[in-house]
Amino acid sequence: MTTLSYVEAGTGAPVVFLHGNPTSSYLWRNVMPLVPGRRLAPDLIGMGDSPKPQIEYTFADHARYLDEWFDALELENVVLVGHDWGGALAADWASRHPGRVRALAFTEAVLKPMTWEEFPPVGAEVFRAIKTPGIGESMIAKFLASLPQEYAKMYPTPKSRIPLLRWARSMPLGGEPATVVSRIEAFDGWLATSPETPKLLITFDPGFDTMLTEPMIEWMSKTFASLEQLHHPVKAGHHTPEEQPELIASTLAAWLP
Repeated sequence: MTTLSYVEAGTGAPVVFLHGNPTSSYLWRNVMPLVPGRRLAPDLIGMGDSPKPQIEYTFADHARYLDEWFDALELENVVLVGHDWGGALAADWASRHPGRVRALAFTEAVLKPMTWEEFPPVGAEVFRAIKTPGIGESMIAKFLASLPQEYAKMYPTPKSRIPLLRWARSMPLGGEPATVVSRIEAFDGWLATSPETPKLLITFDPGFDTMLTEPMIEWMSKTFASLEQLHHPVKAGHHTPEEQPELIASTLAAWLP
């Protein structure tokens, strides 16, 4: 048995899709059907249809529940596809279980500790406010309002939105939170020294809320071993699986080892 709720379709080698904040496995609904293999997408703990225990919802909490999920399903030879914090969790799990990973793919993922100056100015202003006690709590609903109503239904109350707030305040900016920065630095070390594991970064022309800037993408290209970047010259904001699902799916289907 596994604690996390998840959706699954198909057969063959597993391809695991990990969502970020403030979404759920619903994020991948238009991507998964177009990708070959056994497709699985869990809801992170406290998100989507997964249980919502009274925990701190730290990065370590999410990683621990994901570890249990991977083990309960006995997943091996896995391709991991991650968006936003799902990309960070994918890299973290892969770095600790390299023998169970076939490849990794990312889009708009949290893969680098950043200075405030590195982050897009509009985003920096938003996250400074979110990280401010008493202000961030009132801002989470704005994130949900910009996405399909399916997400708002999942997080109808301030209590149900606590995981979303924790994720937003975990954004590694200016060296804080230190525990998250150190965890990202650890898996970055593995991403840089694992040429045997293919990696894919799917990018688009930046929209108004795109998180990955050109300098950040360039840093990843120079740092991560065996990283291929596939850029699509069409606009997309941060939530690329919502905006360009067909392009993401076709890119994955052509690339999958």
